[in-house]
Amino acid sequence: MTHGFRPQAALRDVTLRDGLQLTGKQLSTDRKVSIVRELLALGVPSVEVGSLARPDLVPSMANTLEVVEALTAEERARCWVWVATPRHVERAAAAGAVNFQYCLSASDAHNRANIGRSTEDSLAAMPRAVELSREAGGRIQLCIATAFTCPFDGYVPEQRVLDIAADPRADGAADVVLADTLGQAVPAQVSSLVTQVAERTPQRRIVYHGHDTWGLGVANTLAAVQAGAEEVDGALGGLGGCPFAPGASGNAATEDLLFALRPDWLGTEVFARLVALSAGVLDELGEPDRSRAAQGSRSSATAFPWALGTEETCR
Repeated sequence: MTHGFRPQAALRDVTLRDGLQLTGKQLSTDRKVSIVRELLALGVPSVEVGSLARPDLVPSMANTLEVVEALTAEERARCWVWVATPRHVERAAAAGAVNFQYCLSASDAHNRANIGRSTEDSLAAMPRAVELSREAGGRIQLCIATAFTCPFDGYVPEQRVLDIAADPRADGAADVVLADTLGQAVPAQVSSLVTQVAERTPQRRIVYHGHDTWGLGVANTLAAVQAGAEEVDGALGGLGGCPFAPGASGNAATEDLLFALRPDWLGTEVFARLVALSAGVLDELGEPDRSRAAQGSRSSATAFPWALGTEETCR
């Protein structure tokens, strides 16, 4: 079947980390593990399973280490854990994690709100985080949050992000994640920043993490892929947001991104199973479905092969 335009990029599902941060309900360890396994079985290349954020501040992340411990070594090889300090890496590695997303913010104000220290302090600690990840036989990403705008300071200069990406203290990072934390970027901005970071750090993959606050989650992600991003993040049903970034809302929806990207492993049957999985998770959490592709799939225009029928059928 010919899909037409098919930009190539892998998708990482971040439902269980970024997706759960603003939800009022929590998921048990067993339920999280079952979601990870369903996503991986469907063909989703990788999954972010949680974070080491303080459980008193982000209660939905309290059982992250238990989730990691419950996974097999093969599953952990495809799973990521959000960390912000060397101690986080150490604790996650002790539970069996091998993939670490080390996050700091381009904006000092957001870094202090999110992590409790300056961006400079986070960068200064990164070499130790890199060392610990290598001792665990794993890999680490440099994630730059608020790469476009900050909820406290407004626009973030491109040069600020480029300087962080090129900082020698982050040399051990395998990837650079550029996060539009507030979903306020537009495609031209995304394309420009991805292109420049790729030119500055050609040895690394570029990962794009987008939010859909202003309705451009898919457009921005496609712009990132066309500019050279090799991996993109999404969450089921467009769940998510940062509790320490006023104005942040849900991620770009996994269903929408996959419908747009059409990776080789995604067919209409797999898509139907993904939509059903998402619907179940959203029902469990009491959250609305913000995915336009999932809504479109429930159309009665069944001559279109991606239309799956009624909502009841899709569930």
